[in-house]
Amino acid sequence: MRIVIAEDSVLLRAGLTKLLADGGFDVVDAVADAEQLLRAVAEHRPDLALIDVRMPPTHTDEGIRAALAIRHQFPAVAVLVLSQYVEERYATDLLSVRTSGVGYLLKDRVAHVSDFLAALRRVAAGGTALDPEVVAQLLVRHRQDPMDRLTPRELEVLRLMAEGRSNHGIVDTLKVSHSAVEKYITSILSKLDLPPTDTDHRRVLAVLRFLRI
Repeated sequence: MRIVIAEDSVLLRAGLTKLLADGGFDVVDAVADAEQLLRAVAEHRPDLALIDVRMPPTHTDEGIRAALAIRHQFPAVAVLVLSQYVEERYATDLLSVRTSGVGYLLKDRVAHVSDFLAALRRVAAGGTALDPEVVAQLLVRHRQDPMDRLTPRELEVLRLMAEGRSNHGIVDTLKVSHSAVEKYITSILSKLDLPPTDTDHRRVLAVLRFLRI
């Protein structure tokens, strides 16, 4: 089985390379950032890419965004994310692309090398390997969707906003006062966790969240 490793920690990268080689895997490349990872996958077309979530230059989400790119560009390559964190937004995206050939494990919760190697083989063969903690956090996030906080009237106002209605247009449609519409919109923005900002148009962001569901 041919594997590409993407891990920015030189010690962990070397350790994973030796561990997988001793386990009978062929590590065709081991890289330190997402850009090198995408090049390595394009060049080697491995059976599986083993990817850390947070890599240079910002050490935030480069790895998992690269994993999403691999899932789209190289669907034959299985992907297993190995991280210290559950990046909920991207984990949901990763698992919704396809349910086969994908895994998400937490580094600190890998207790046995044999289980880890078995997970690699399972994912490469088209199966899945998900840490229970990852599943639990994604389920909690799903149950706590901010959109569920909105009242029926607030959802109606948000729907009219999505149709491009101005505040005046919403007043005419719902036959309510301007102050009532302003209160609805203020409440919607608050419940959707969209605080005031100088860079983002909160009304547009609220509409985008509505359209996403």
